[in-house]
Amino acid sequence: MKTSNEIREAFLSYFAKANHERVESAPLPQKDNPTLLFNNAGMNQFANVFLGLDKRPYSRAATSQKCMRVAGKHNDLENVGPSPRHHTFFEMLGNFSFGDYFKKDAIKYAWEFLTKELGLDVERLWISIYTDDDEAFELWKEHVPADRILRFGKEENFWEMGDVGPCGPCSEIHYYLGDIEDMVPEGVNVEDDYLEIWNLVFMQFEKDATGEMTPLPRPSIDTGMGLERITQVIQGKTNNYDTDLFTPAMDMVQELLRHSDEDRAENLVGYRVIADHVRAATFMIADGVRPGNDGADYVLRMVMRRAARFGREIGFTEPFMAQVAHAYIQHMGEAYPEIIQKADNIKYTLTQEEEKFEGVLDRATVHLERILNDLREKDVAQIPGDTAFDLLQTYGLPIEITRDVAQEHNFTIDEEGYIAARAAHKLASGAGAFQSYETEGNVYITLVNDLKEDGKLPAEGVHQEQYGEPRMESQILALVKEGERSDIAREGDKVEIVTAATPFYVESGGQTSDKGTMSVATKGAQIRVEDMVKPKGIDGLIMHVGTVLQGEIEIGDTVMLRVDNQRRNDIRRNHTATHILHEELRRHLGKHVTQAGSLVAPDRLRFDFTHGEAVGSEMMATIEKDINEAIGANYPIVIESMDKNQAIENGAMALFGEKYGDTVRTVKIGDNKSTYSFELCGGLHVTETNDINQFIFLNEGSVSAGVRRVEAITGRAAREYVTEKLALINRLSGTLNVKSDEVEGRLEALINENRDLKKELDAVKKESLVGQLDSVLEQVTQVAGVNLLTAVVDGADSDGLRDLTDRFRDKAGSGVAVLGTVNDGRPLLVAAVTKDLIDRGLHAGNIIREVAKVVGGGGGGRPNLAQAGGKDADKLPEALAIVPGLIESNIQ
Repeated sequence: MKTSNEIREAFLSYFAKANHERVESAPLPQKDNPTLLFNNAGMNQFANVFLGLDKRPYSRAATSQKCMRVAGKHNDLENVGPSPRHHTFFEMLGNFSFGDYFKKDAIKYAWEFLTKELGLDVERLWISIYTDDDEAFELWKEHVPADRILRFGKEENFWEMGDVGPCGPCSEIHYYLGDIEDMVPEGVNVEDDYLEIWNLVFMQFEKDATGEMTPLPRPSIDTGMGLERITQVIQGKTNNYDTDLFTPAMDMVQELLRHSDEDRAENLVGYRVIADHVRAATFMIADGVRPGNDGADYVLRMVMRRAARFGREIGFTEPFMAQVAHAYIQHMGEAYPEIIQKADNIKYTLTQEEEKFEGVLDRATVHLERILNDLREKDVAQIPGDTAFDLLQTYGLPIEITRDVAQEHNFTIDEEGYIAARAAHKLASGAGAFQSYETEGNVYITLVNDLKEDGKLPAEGVHQEQYGEPRMESQILALVKEGERSDIAREGDKVEIVTAATPFYVESGGQTSDKGTMSVATKGAQIRVEDMVKPKGIDGLIMHVGTVLQGEIEIGDTVMLRVDNQRRNDIRRNHTATHILHEELRRHLGKHVTQAGSLVAPDRLRFDFTHGEAVGSEMMATIEKDINEAIGANYPIVIESMDKNQAIENGAMALFGEKYGDTVRTVKIGDNKSTYSFELCGGLHVTETNDINQFIFLNEGSVSAGVRRVEAITGRAAREYVTEKLALINRLSGTLNVKSDEVEGRLEALINENRDLKKELDAVKKESLVGQLDSVLEQVTQVAGVNLLTAVVDGADSDGLRDLTDRFRDKAGSGVAVLGTVNDGRPLLVAAVTKDLIDRGLHAGNIIREVAKVVGGGGGGRPNLAQAGGKDADKLPEALAIVPGLIESNIQ
């Protein structure tokens, strides 16, 4: 019996022998398609190849793609656990042809792999095809009897990439799991015993907006076979969770809980949810996803918290997910080395989120139980949408967990109301209010295609020489103004320029784009280059975004491109400094620290990293000291291109979640004898660390849960910073009339003196107020039988006014006091009501609110004590004059 690892390897090896390129799985987060959070099919990473927007050096490929289905029509979450075959994370085995082979070979490869490589019983295999795909029918007859080839309609056996674009019929292979004598054609696509194991998609048409389909000039193949399902078949199990893909994790859960086999069976849904969700979380974290409140980050937090809740339900009282993840790391690490390399961060993130959620779950559960009890009393069986959203927003309880609990108690959720509440919150908070550089009107798609078809651009696109000299001569190939192609641009025009080659660096990996100039000497034209852009989803196109400062430029002009080299050198210093910073953070804080984001600009660097708590000032000082020692060690920077797998094996650190090619650029700080840092990086760097000159931290803070941010400066900015601080010290030295090294001591002495003087002044003020008490108390009057004191007190603050109201209550026993004063030109009011009068309808907060309106302010407070401020101090007496009327109208 083959293991799941052996089945995966057998698939990839089989197709490699059939001249398929063995392509690594793309990271889980989907960055090329804004409609997807995660890759959910093997073909996702090849979408632009199928659309003709991207070309690969191969025409056949095979992958085992990491996939997530947790949203939209592919949301299987509620079925995960109860169902034997539903999962959030899964692996999709696939073979692909990009205009190479078509139906005949796709069918042959699938049949041969299943029956010869895996040895499946051919008597149990059924084939479904699209209703009028006669070609597929004839091809399948070469392998199976005609009565086991079934025709189905568009819903089951026709594939479409979208409303328009590539589409075509598909053919599915089903395996019968039941007793062979009970097998009948009517069960296919109906009964669970007929398990669909492989889908072969024949992309042979292009559908336009009218729905008309025309044959593609180069038909292609996209297939997908779930590893979980084929493993179930090969290992002879009745469900996916009993295969070796999940049993190591479920055995770990049982071991940790010290459960018997009967306990495990009794809590089977909980075991399955934990096994599925921890596997998903393990791979998401390895691919750079962090727990958060939006998008992919929300999905990670949700599955972790859902697993934690089920863990509590089946008996866990301490964090457990890191140990379950360890089982996956051991079992799947050979196929996916990233989970081994990120093991510390995976376990750290899981444990941190579990610990955080423990308190959240207690508070949220109590609140949710109150909500359900209230709804029961009202005989209502649906949780309002805004209430469900409040559970997420206020208590941190994902809607998925609320839904679980609701179903357990026979409640539903107003899903539309929840979506409306969430949308209203996003609108109010400004979420999503950003602009991006998108391919509007397909101007960039048609532009790059035309340039390539005309032979003006090679297949790989604009030639980049960003690592070479900061200036070069090239030719203008295209101009875009206001979203439209143009032949000419004149002085004052904002323009996007395509040249055949460029020395400019385009923003990537956190490093900002170069800026500089272009000039056409023959015309005296000058262009300021303000930004560099690669339009999203279009390979090979680079736009120089800028302004024509003088003259005019045309397509075909020879142009001199010059990078602002001083600015670029500042960026080099900051980029190499981030590598040193990353290394020192890991050395001092732990190997769980990984990069979570960065900005490498000319004036500063910003670095986000995974860590669960603030980094103290002493530790920051130590890290800064060690960074500067590394800079002073003057390590050489060695940049090489090498095979990605070789680089990883040699210890290079990759930023997971990023896509890398088979050949990668590596940046090593150190020499052959001693490696200080080794990372995959496509950015610009200094030649030796001493070029950085100096590193200074500016600040450290929190970005989100579990992610910290530091900002720092180097080189010229650091020198200017030091010069500015020294000048400040010199100015203070002159002002204080002490030596520079005595400034700190003198400032401390002055602060202490000031503190002592303030205490003395406060004491004098307090004595003065006490002295005024007798004269103030003489102003007590009777209103509706109530002792009322209203007065303007000179020189008081809010504490002084409250102290006077306390003394009034002590002396009067029963009454109302409303006192005012003026602080820094603004009125301040305090009201107090004794308990016996509160019982008779008087409320200090209500009184002060009305009084404050007169002075143009507002405020409020408790029934016995309230405070308010205002704008117009001249109206303070007028404001106090309305108090008697308020008492008369409210006393009971």
